Amino acid sequence: MNFAYKGRNPDGTYKLSLRIRSTYDACYYYHYWYCYEGNCGYVNTRTTNQIDTSTNAPMYESQWCETETIETWNLPTDQPLKLRSASCCWISTRNSVFNWNFDSLVDFGARSDTRQPNKSPQTAIVPFLRVPQNCPRTYKLAAFDPDGDRVRCRYGNLQGYECDNCNLPSGFQLDQDSCTLHYQQTNYDYSVFGFEMVVEDYPRRTIDLFYSDGSSARKSTHNVIGTPLSKQPLQFSFLVDPPVSSCQEGLFLPQLVAPTPADGSRIMAEVNKELAIRVKAQATHSTIQDIIFSGPTNVTKHRDINNDFVIRWTPVEDDLGGQYPICFAVESVSGSSYFQSEMRCVLVEIRKKQIEATVTCTESTMKVEVEKASFFGLQEDHLRLSDPSNTICSLDRLSNSTHIVAIIPLNGCGTQIEEDEDNLIFKNEITSTDDAPNTLITRKHLVEARFYCQYPKRGNVTVSFSAHRRNITVWEKGFGTFTYQFEFYQDDQFGAMFDPNSYPLEFDIGNRIYMQIDASSSVNDTVMFVESCRAAPYDNPNYQPTYSIIENGCKVDPTVQIYSTPNDRQFRFSMEAFKFIGLHDQVYISCTVMMCEAGNLNTRCSQGCINSTWSNNFGRRKREATVESGKHFVSQGPLRLRRAADPRGGSAFNLNLNLVLVAGCLLLAVGMVCGVIIYRTKTSRAKYQPLPSYEN
Repeated sequence: MNFAYKGRNPDGTYKLSLRIRSTYDACYYYHYWYCYEGNCGYVNTRTTNQIDTSTNAPMYESQWCETETIETWNLPTDQPLKLRSASCCWISTRNSVFNWNFDSLVDFGARSDTRQPNKSPQTAIVPFLRVPQNCPRTYKLAAFDPDGDRVRCRYGNLQGYECDNCNLPSGFQLDQDSCTLHYQQTNYDYSVFGFEMVVEDYPRRTIDLFYSDGSSARKSTHNVIGTPLSKQPLQFSFLVDPPVSSCQEGLFLPQLVAPTPADGSRIMAEVNKELAIRVKAQATHSTIQDIIFSGPTNVTKHRDINNDFVIRWTPVEDDLGGQYPICFAVESVSGSSYFQSEMRCVLVEIRKKQIEATVTCTESTMKVEVEKASFFGLQEDHLRLSDPSNTICSLDRLSNSTHIVAIIPLNGCGTQIEEDEDNLIFKNEITSTDDAPNTLITRKHLVEARFYCQYPKRGNVTVSFSAHRRNITVWEKGFGTFTYQFEFYQDDQFGAMFDPNSYPLEFDIGNRIYMQIDASSSVNDTVMFVESCRAAPYDNPNYQPTYSIIENGCKVDPTVQIYSTPNDRQFRFSMEAFKFIGLHDQVYISCTVMMCEAGNLNTRCSQGCINSTWSNNFGRRKREATVESGKHFVSQGPLRLRRAADPRGGSAFNLNLNLVLVAGCLLLAVGMVCGVIIYRTKTSRAKYQPLPSYEN
């Protein structure tokens, strides 16, 4: 639990923000806090958001889920208050902790040393710690104090208020002054230890806290008898697993390696700019599986194709001036055994935007415009891109009197490419130097403006069977996109494309229809992959059942043929027309198209057709990592089928042959889908089925 003073309300009351993180065996619970002494007010707003969840939970528990509840309190004065929360029940513990009891002291009086309201320590811990029985480990508990006070972590001693058991479990040692918990050794058990700790802060020298009514309170160092500046609970679960053959990090236990930030690092972030913390771990005798973390609301985790992790957060205006700890640990698995790396915590400090810049992403370039004032008066001849060797990379070329302007090719000027399961990310930076413009090194302080363009690799695009449409592009602010074009051709030479004015095209049953998808991009180090195509009677990608044409990169429809292409950003295939049987008189096709980094064997594109076992595993991993995916669903239609003339001279009744071309050729920013289907409507149960060429 952390508190922050947020100023005065229009009615003169005081606004206090409480952030409370809690972990349950489900994601829909939260702690209810109430004021029991002092400057009691009332809760004005309350929101609860999920932070992280995992099924790597203690035995007999299906999952754990951490949430953060943010409460805004209106208080009548700025005097201190005491809050508590208590209820039943802990999960099964081995040290007889049954009920949970939280007690907190909140005091935001004006300090005599800073002339600012007092602030609480910023505490955090991953929701669930585990270690093998025979592996001693040290945990530095995150307790950052914005005022520079001395923070102490003690075990709870007020039964019914701070704790239920009130005794530090055997096998552990707690250094209160450094907030360091040492695990030494104890027997393993399938139940957890319940830790009930208290975090307090004391000034480094005697100070006074002043209040609006003219009163004051003296606060002394922890060596003198007296109350702390603030008090807050820190409780967590700790599981001791069976012993492992080696405790060396990097074998079974994951070892955190560069570029993972060091424990205790301070990271600067800006409002409305995404912060990315990269975490990398290695283990030779186990498989890296997941990262668990604890952080503020809206922090997300992602996994790239190299099995590294990225923790992302975009602070908002209300976070300005705050300090927020983020703790994380990487988990690995070997058989039925799970292992956890050391826990590391960093402190993110939120400041105002330092550099005013606009980035525009196109399919082949990044355009960046930066106010010159952001560079403290430096001119373009003292600024450079990552690699300024080519004249196109010169910042003199397009800059004006007020802005540094550059248009950077995605494959030039030192642009670096990164890739995760959802996106291709192109990064570059403008740096300053007082040395000669083309000098490779400098020993003077730099100003850096880093920028990037992020391109979704995957998109769901839906088109109905209708006439050829004009191009449509989908854009998202701050994101560029690759474009895909789908066209129909007259034969397997793919030289003569059907004229868009001739749509809708008509094919007889059994005719082969030739199609080509093009990725329109000048970036040389990317490839395209068509992962799946399916048919459904409704404009809904989740509708069931669907008829699979291509699935996991594999041909499902038996008539599909795939042809070689002159480059890796084209896909050519053909198939025989098939019918859609049932009462439905419309159809949609939804396809998934991906872009990947060329030459990288770890990408989905390089896997090609994969079998169902690998597909299932791969798919589950993607669903875990696609919380912030770049998928888009764009639709047209529906197509209403027209009745064919009865060859006997009358209208066909109850059995009509309707010939329709899958004629939507749609150029989209996230994907492109077209196809051809011929229908026959029958009054029977809806289903999908290929139509043999010999059927009339």
